[in-house]
Amino acid sequence: MSPFTGSAARTADWRHLRVELTDGVATVTLARPEKLNALTFGAYADLRDLLAELSRERSVRALVLAGQGRGFCSGGDVDDIIGATLAMDTAQLLDFNRMTGQVVRAVRECPFPVIAALHGVAAGAGAVLALAADFRVADPTTRFAFLFTRVGLSGGDMGAAYLLPRVVGLGHATRLLMLGDPVRAPEAERIGLISELVEEGAADDAAQSLARRLADGPALAHAQTKALLTAELDMPLAAAVELDASTQALLMNGEDYAEFHAAFTEKRPPKWQGR
Repeated sequence: MSPFTGSAARTADWRHLRVELTDGVATVTLARPEKLNALTFGAYADLRDLLAELSRERSVRALVLAGQGRGFCSGGDVDDIIGATLAMDTAQLLDFNRMTGQVVRAVRECPFPVIAALHGVAAGAGAVLALAADFRVADPTTRFAFLFTRVGLSGGDMGAAYLLPRVVGLGHATRLLMLGDPVRAPEAERIGLISELVEEGAADDAAQSLARRLADGPALAHAQTKALLTAELDMPLAAAVELDASTQALLMNGEDYAEFHAAFTEKRPPKWQGR
């Protein structure tokens, strides 16, 4: 995401999300606990626009995505979204589905790691948001459910059919997307859907700790690693190796690479600048 902006001002108030920024760490909380943080049209749009804005500003070095209350996110709001989409024509439905996909692209393409702090339900679109994150820190109450076929739609929603096989393998992905059965924390950890399993109630603190570690590290190296992980999913080896070489050549001209050598020589911790 280019840091150059036009006439648009920085958003002063995010009406559909709770956003906190602390020393390079953004915490974005889905805050509709009475609805298990079900997503609305506004929440989707705010997530898309917030990630784009933070990507341009380059002040955030790690982001935690969390849910308030009893669960992470129960998916799209049945009344606000499913009910409303029944009255839409094809053009409107295409606009809506493109918007939800843009949220997933924004999570994957933003130049900082995204950590999903998970507890309780992560269902439907909530499961895909967690899937799109770079890290999924979960407690034992977490249960994933890719419910799209359960409502008569394709399991390949919001990029799930692209991302899930790459995380858990084609066999597990087929089962999860076809059947929509819940996947509880022990199985999710076994198949690789969870990055870190923590004690009950500890996911938010563990996610913040990981975010702090990432934010204090070499931000540009993290950003380029994330970019390569995403870009090389569909590349042949020769192209991937060439992209790796070009990226390393650029980073070897950076301040952080020189700082590592200076810190090593002087026997002190590096002072990363993200440049």
